Amino acid sequence: MSAPAPDRDPVTGRLTTGHEWNGIKELGTPVPRIVFIGLTLGALYLIVWTILMPAWPGINSYTRGLLGIDQRTSVEARVALARLERAEWTQRIETEPLATLASDPQVMNLVKGYGKTLFGDNCQACHGGKGVGNSGFPNISQAPLMWGDDLDTIHETIRVGINAAHPETRFSQMLAFGRDGMLGRSDILAVTDYLLALGSGASVDDMTHGAEVFAFNCASCHGDNARGSVDFGAPDLVDDHWIYGGYRQAVFNSIFTGRAGHMPSWEGRLSKADLRILALYVGWLRENQP
Repeated sequence: MSAPAPDRDPVTGRLTTGHEWNGIKELGTPVPRIVFIGLTLGALYLIVWTILMPAWPGINSYTRGLLGIDQRTSVEARVALARLERAEWTQRIETEPLATLASDPQVMNLVKGYGKTLFGDNCQACHGGKGVGNSGFPNISQAPLMWGDDLDTIHETIRVGINAAHPETRFSQMLAFGRDGMLGRSDILAVTDYLLALGSGASVDDMTHGAEVFAFNCASCHGDNARGSVDFGAPDLVDDHWIYGGYRQAVFNSIFTGRAGHMPSWEGRLSKADLRILALYVGWLRENQP
């Protein structure tokens, strides 16, 4: 008995597989040759890549490849090249006086670009993008700086920090006059109202009690006129810039519980050039804020 003739689709002329579902027959269409070519080329590419480049992880390392190329060495090479390209102007940044650098437009153009990145990476989280501060963090672009606002002083503050772990750190702490029982509530309220009146320019002639409390307890750090002291890192209490808020309850809380802010020291975290660039950038911010 002879085998049945193969079934051929009358429309396409192709042989069928013999499978049929509800009158629909499956064509025996072969896989296009281009697919096999692509798969073959892809497999060859993977084999060559595995041989030449880092590819397979191991227990303690990975296959290095004949070319010995990896992203780490590539990045290190680019960083080394960037340092070499920056060497000329970073040498100036590290050695020349900050005031001299600040008067050089070419240097400051570099500082404004690179300093903005440094500030964004290291300072913005606390002091804000333009240095105008956040609650509990001072405005360093507009307000008087507690330790002084010349470039060398700014650089030193960045270098050693405030109440930080650096052996040369600056120390600044306000006593907790209420919590530690040095002043009663009525005294704190009186000096709070006195300070708010001073800041607003209102008359304080009838606030003798508040003035006396201030003179005996606050003037030694903040000055007789409450304008602050760079010797103690004591802020100006008369201007409009309050670190913890200038409304009545906030000022009362500061006097009652005390304050001891913290700024990390950046020496050891940033290079010498980066520390000086940050100081120049903060100085530039202070000159270019509305």
